[in-house]
Amino acid sequence: MKLILEKRSEQSRAMALLSPLLAIAITVVIGGIIFASLGLDPFKALHVYFVEPVTSLWSIEELIVKAAPLVLIGAGLAICYSANVWNIGAEGQLTIGALFGSAIPVYFTTWQSPLTLVLMLVLGGVGGALFAAIPAALKNRFGANEILTSLMLVYVAQLLLDWLVRGPWRDPKGYNFPQSVPFEGWQLLPLLGEGRVHIGAIFAVIAVIALAIMMGRSLRGFEIRVIGNSPRAGAFAGFDQKRVVWFSFLLSGALAGLAGICEVAGPSGELQPNISPGYGFTAIIVAFLGRLNPIGVLFAGILLAISYLGGEAAQVELGISDKTAQVFQGMLLFFILACDTLILYRVKIVSGRPATAKV
Repeated sequence: MKLILEKRSEQSRAMALLSPLLAIAITVVIGGIIFASLGLDPFKALHVYFVEPVTSLWSIEELIVKAAPLVLIGAGLAICYSANVWNIGAEGQLTIGALFGSAIPVYFTTWQSPLTLVLMLVLGGVGGALFAAIPAALKNRFGANEILTSLMLVYVAQLLLDWLVRGPWRDPKGYNFPQSVPFEGWQLLPLLGEGRVHIGAIFAVIAVIALAIMMGRSLRGFEIRVIGNSPRAGAFAGFDQKRVVWFSFLLSGALAGLAGICEVAGPSGELQPNISPGYGFTAIIVAFLGRLNPIGVLFAGILLAISYLGGEAAQVELGISDKTAQVFQGMLLFFILACDTLILYRVKIVSGRPATAKV
């Protein structure tokens, strides 16, 4: 008796919906086993990791703060991946967006006006889009693999950030710490209420709604879906694949850059060597967990934000490593991809012995 994968005659709609839920369930089970192997009560550990982040007003506010950049970036990446364009460098585009937008408070420290914040946000989106244009141009002009080029540019962006905050942009009054001048007044995002939730959360919701409408009700959305599913069919329909590559990269880069400037003008309030705990990479999981659908990305972003908060809570209450959140996120992506196999294949049990040849 053995298990084999048998190709389905058509994609399973049921498994397309159940695959993320199955991946989450398997992740929780394996996570419990990992906690038990560390000598911890798996039920208590899973409660700390997944339940405590949504049990208080403060934790819910923090959840929204962490979900906002994940949703912004994940929505853009979902469009990219729907077009079969593999932008893996959103972390770098986030960083460059933060640098572009932060140039205003760094060079015009005393400028306080609503236009200050508007220009910072615009520059953040422009910076992310320009940085994303590099792998787009390399792909369209030379056929370079966008996975490699976009990923390698992440390190360029992070090294540039590190050099600026330790050198030209370092706060002269910051006691030699690697940070920029602190942002103040209109250089910071307005808060929604008494906590730390800022208008970046509203930007994320607006982006999700706008992209959902674009993908479902516009010619551009139809063009992206056709090119992503069958480039040859798109060519027969008169769609330009290179134009789709440009659009997808620029859109996802702009949203990542917007997330970057929202991060430094919101929770951080200044530029530091590390402005993101890996949102650009985690957003890849968000896009796939959301089934490359902007609305699904909204809920997936909230779930992955729970993993960040749960990882922080587990460090404090359980005394485990800060890499735990990354382990859970990595397992989730692995099981999503594994379970997605069941959309095109079904598991079949084959019994009996193989027939033997007669002499």
